[in-house]
Amino acid sequence: MRNMLDFSSWPALLSTVLGLLLASLVMVGIRLVFMQTMQRRRERENRQINERLKTLIAAYKTLGGSFTGQLQVSPIHMRDLHPPAGDAADADEADDARPPSSASTERQRRIRDAVEAALSDVILLGTEEQVRLATQTAQDMVAGRSIETAALVVSLRQFIRAALDLEPIPATLPVPHQGPLRPGGGAAANRRGNADRAGGGRAGGGGGGAGGGGGAMAMGAGVHGLAGDAQDNGAS
Repeated sequence: MRNMLDFSSWPALLSTVLGLLLASLVMVGIRLVFMQTMQRRRERENRQINERLKTLIAAYKTLGGSFTGQLQVSPIHMRDLHPPAGDAADADEADDARPPSSASTERQRRIRDAVEAALSDVILLGTEEQVRLATQTAQDMVAGRSIETAALVVSLRQFIRAALDLEPIPATLPVPHQGPLRPGGGAAANRRGNADRAGGGRAGGGGGGAGGGGGAMAMGAGVHGLAGDAQDNGAS
């Protein structure tokens, strides 16, 4: 180190100090570049983890949003409920599998569509176990068999809690089997909206009728005024 430092003259001292400053700047620049690279990589990983968790949490809510009622998902499609007219045998089978009402059929269809979308997300972003369970469930749906999502929901719940650094649910606290989220009353809301719009239309029609009555009254008053003027002219 002493051999690198030359204090024999001012030019030598100045060159030594400049060399030390240049070496320090290079080292600081390398450290800053390294830190920025690591920070960007960490931010990218955090964004990926957040998007993955957000998607898997949404899939968990869809696949395990109910504890009571029908926890199985029916794979029946609308085309299975309405086969071609020439296929009598298929029509008999469809009648046997037909739900009791069109409202329940629409409800099952919406549940099936939501479950299929959630399974697609799990296959894309889930762990190896979750992908295996989701793939098996999708294969059962394609084969026309009713499915349950309880095992996949348990795997998702354990993974999400571990990713969020939450303590696992105690084994002494049994959680009931969970099934797909049931859709809300969208039809009732639509009916209320249609009723409100119909009521507004009737109110507008009543206002128009009142305006027409006011115009008729004004025209009657004008006719009476003209008749009075004519009588006054005749008397004079």
